[in-house]
Amino acid sequence: MESSDLRVFQAVAREGSITRAASRLGYVQSNVTARIQQLESELGTVLFYRHNRGMTLSSSGKTLLAYADKIVGLLDEATLAVSSASEPRGPLTIGSTQTCAAVRLPKLLASYYSRHPEVHLSLLTGHSQELMEKVLQYELDGAFIGCPCDHPELQSVTAFREELMLISAASVHRLEEALTKPILVFSTGCSYREILQRWMLSSGLTHSLVMEFGTLEAIIGGVSAGLGVSLMPKAVIQKHEAEGSLHAHVIPEPFRYMNTEFVTRKGSFQSSALQAFIQTLPHLDSTKQAPLPSNL
Repeated sequence: MESSDLRVFQAVAREGSITRAASRLGYVQSNVTARIQQLESELGTVLFYRHNRGMTLSSSGKTLLAYADKIVGLLDEATLAVSSASEPRGPLTIGSTQTCAAVRLPKLLASYYSRHPEVHLSLLTGHSQELMEKVLQYELDGAFIGCPCDHPELQSVTAFREELMLISAASVHRLEEALTKPILVFSTGCSYREILQRWMLSSGLTHSLVMEFGTLEAIIGGVSAGLGVSLMPKAVIQKHEAEGSLHAHVIPEPFRYMNTEFVTRKGSFQSSALQAFIQTLPHLDSTKQAPLPSNL
């Protein structure tokens, strides 16, 4: 089994299609098909189920993907460790939640790049659980997440402290009235959604209507239009509140504050670019901060 075969297998598993995997890798489709068939023959098992929508991993395929992520990741890490220079340079791929990327990262990334212009920065947004998985799979060098990290293969530092507020249309001034409205949230896996739902549950409130949106702008726009309410960091909505397009409600402890953590793989080699990036973080002392809800 060659590492190149594992990279092809990874691409097909991620894309769910021979055509898309070939395009991503810059290969012809027949080459990708042959490599997968050869791998299945060598291992004596079916790695994918073929159907009219593409390809889905079999149970054996899922097992192999977990090993492939580690093997390919370690090979890339070994190459980086041997060739790494003392001066930060080369690729650095960072993940972040949408809210953190919109408010906290622009100045931080601009400051970092001004000091290390030979680093090729990339930023990917997503939900916290999704981002942690991508760090584990070596797809990200590190990520900003909005929840505590207790995975045994990850380590984290507290980067930012956020005050959360319930936001509603500008015409809604009473918290009690706001809590009767539909809630606008990201899809399952969003930390703000989980905190909002836990807070409402602890208050004996239930909501039958939950509306899911794909972007931060869509949620804020929906709230401003009176479609419902949402939970957002104060830093995200201050400008909108000042403009009078929405109203921000203070929420009670212990749901009012949350940490944004920066996670990396535990025990892995860190390039000079990643080390320099970590050094730019605020590194807040979490022992001096108000406690987070124990059930988050």
